[in-house]
Amino acid sequence: MSSIPSLLRDRIAATPDAEAYRTPSDDGWTSLSWREVGERVRRLALGLAEIGAGPGTRVAILGSTRLEWILADLAVLATGAATTTIYPSNTAAESAFIITDSGSTIVIAEDDDQVAKLRSVQKELPDVTRVVVIDGTAGDDGWVVTLGSLGGDSDSTGDDDGSARYYAMVDAIAQDDLATLIYTSGTTGRPKGVELTHDNWLYAGAAVRELDLISGDDLHFLWLPLSHSFGKLLQVVMIDIGVPTAVDGRLDRIAENLGALRPTFMAAAPRIFEKIHNTVAATVRREGGAKLRIFEWARRTGLRVVRARQRGVAIPLTTRAEYALADRLVFAKLRERFGGRIRFFISGSAPLSRDIAEFFDAAGLTILEGYGLTETSAGSFLNRPETVKFGTVGPPLPGTLVRIADDGEVLVGGRGVMRGYHGLPEETAAALEDGWLHTGDIGEIDSEGRLSITDRKKELIKTSGGKYVAPTYLEGRIKAACPYVSHVFVHGDRRNYCTALVTLDMDVVRPWAEAEGLPADAEALREHPRMRQEVAKAVDQVNAGEASYATVKKFAILSEDFSVESGELTPSLKIRRKVVEERHGDVLDAFYDGA
Repeated sequence: MSSIPSLLRDRIAATPDAEAYRTPSDDGWTSLSWREVGERVRRLALGLAEIGAGPGTRVAILGSTRLEWILADLAVLATGAATTTIYPSNTAAESAFIITDSGSTIVIAEDDDQVAKLRSVQKELPDVTRVVVIDGTAGDDGWVVTLGSLGGDSDSTGDDDGSARYYAMVDAIAQDDLATLIYTSGTTGRPKGVELTHDNWLYAGAAVRELDLISGDDLHFLWLPLSHSFGKLLQVVMIDIGVPTAVDGRLDRIAENLGALRPTFMAAAPRIFEKIHNTVAATVRREGGAKLRIFEWARRTGLRVVRARQRGVAIPLTTRAEYALADRLVFAKLRERFGGRIRFFISGSAPLSRDIAEFFDAAGLTILEGYGLTETSAGSFLNRPETVKFGTVGPPLPGTLVRIADDGEVLVGGRGVMRGYHGLPEETAAALEDGWLHTGDIGEIDSEGRLSITDRKKELIKTSGGKYVAPTYLEGRIKAACPYVSHVFVHGDRRNYCTALVTLDMDVVRPWAEAEGLPADAEALREHPRMRQEVAKAVDQVNAGEASYATVKKFAILSEDFSVESGELTPSLKIRRKVVEERHGDVLDAFYDGA
């Protein structure tokens, strides 16, 4: 095979009537077979070709994770065009930049709200000839047309099915042709368009298949943004292996969907696992009494077992008996909340706290942490279920090459590495040297070939005393130690000690505050002695295990959480450190007054 559309064709030929996707409907969930997916993609591809999509062109998709996103992407690729991905949370100005910089001439928008966003910058989009709206209405001027008018919401074949034209388009695609332009989140500086070819994605799919982790008997629940490389990787892998996928990008429905769908695996960013952990911990704290004592005992027992397994030592018979009881009283109920069939979770896009990983493993919900960049097609390393090692991102995927530079930077090579940055030859040359991608991450490889990421090369804090501190490591540990914390930002570069900004997870805090008779809003709570005491306990707990120069000496609780909308988080929920430093500079500076 030479392209993603040819991969889809092979999947349809192999399992035409097997379930491909499951999507929410008025009466529950509706399934589509691979044959039905192929027909919808074919019709939409022919419609897109009629309005100008084809080899050398680019089509942007602006919308949230849903079945139509996947169908549109596959249809765009089938015409020989490339897909430019845009997060639905991107502003009008950000969307205009990506569309213009990528050279996209068609935009597929989710609904009328996204169309309105495009309308507001229409004068800045002179090369956009059509906007195709999924859920919305066509415009009187012809600039906006509906997906249905292109055949994108129909399963019928019609009198002339256009198969010859469709397969001629698919057969003309070369493996080195551009498939996807994904713009980096931009934690620092201007977003860059990462050029990923069909072969990049085909490699990623084949590499995961070789691991033999999943099969057509599994059920995958997909909610991750398809605008992100992690979501796109999962899309391709499921086609390659033939795994049915339930698709629903609504974050507020994740817990409900897990219980209803009963999937066997799900991928997520660490923030989701942190939120699940914090909700569970805060709930039992609030209930107190016997339930809290049983939960804490079960947690301690589970952690003893998990840590013994990690060290490879025998678990005493009495501990095994205690763990069996803990599982029956606590952990089995937690697994049931996720449908009772989860074989493992996959975590990526940001560092996962070891404390969170151990808790989930104790509950029989192992998280396989992996690592990759948009520039490496998202997937480069992954822990394996039988040899998972917490604190690492596992060994490389088959075919991925890795070495550690003299300064500790992780270098990655292989078929998964990007073609380059779109229109930026100097940045491409700086990132790619002799075929090796300079990731910007600092890491180590253990004797078993597993990679540990210690921090971002550009984000390491160097105190005024010359000591290096990894802020994301401390941030993750503090979040795991206090269920009421949403985000932590550790600061201290060129300062004489480290400090932190803390935001509250009000979904978790509010029930606790109401039960304790405290004010239930962040502004009132941020200086309340009880709230500060809870955060201080977590900071002290983490500090106890760190060298003096790496401890957090002071902290402040902010009245508002970091968010994508405020610009303090990227769409993949990573902290934009420069934005936070600039926005809260007065608070940070005050930490060091007189120091």
